Amino acid sequence: MTPQETPAQATPWRATVLTLFPDMFPGPLGVSLAGRALAGALWALEARDIRASATDKHRSVDDTPAGGGPGMVLRADVLAAAIDAAAIAPDRPRLLMSPRGRPLTQTHVAELAAGPGPLIVCGRFEGIDQRVIEARGLEEVSIGDYVLSGGEIAAMALIDACVRLLPGVMGKLASGTEESFSEGLLEYPQYTRPQEFEGRQIPEILISGDHAKVAAWRLAQSEALTAARRPDLWAGRTGQKAAPRRTKNTTDG
Repeated sequence: MTPQETPAQATPWRATVLTLFPDMFPGPLGVSLAGRALAGALWALEARDIRASATDKHRSVDDTPAGGGPGMVLRADVLAAAIDAAAIAPDRPRLLMSPRGRPLTQTHVAELAAGPGPLIVCGRFEGIDQRVIEARGLEEVSIGDYVLSGGEIAAMALIDACVRLLPGVMGKLASGTEESFSEGLLEYPQYTRPQEFEGRQIPEILISGDHAKVAAWRLAQSEALTAARRPDLWAGRTGQKAAPRRTKNTTDG
């Protein structure tokens, strides 16, 4: 795989990852849905070692923070050189996995999946020099309000979420459209055989054969779960409307 690419090249959706630990990839992305799609060339992955852009004999990539403080900071010059060496096409997003970034949503995932694929910078230590974020136009993205040891696991989560939406990856299109967050709601409860499990029955409506009633039941369940567990999502969907009346067989306790 060559790092040089142009917008005219006919390539699959591609994730280019800049990391100090390229051996972490593909990791979980090499198995199951993402792994089969990767082996089938439905998408491509390139993990590039930031340290390859270091210029001193020790291959240094970090230094002490200006103004003092604990830990180390990734240097702007080294990381900028690593980004430049990737030579990505100008239409590809440049992302930085960061707990202070824009929260990743299913809408954002869909936007990324519809494009050519991002370059993703995985930070380490106390973070990266702010100047390279500004100079290379990195968009900071967060997968949650917590801190990881580095951006690699977060990058894998983002890539996996995108790959699932690529054409040909999932067996049934409905599998990608009828699940949590696809319509701004949490997914309704799921059931399968056996019909009775430890005294608990599958809701009768799901085995009634009435598809319209099943769809209405599932929507009601999704709304009730969202209002109970994610009032932030519910408020955004309804414009602060009152929570829906709960229906039977919800799984939110």
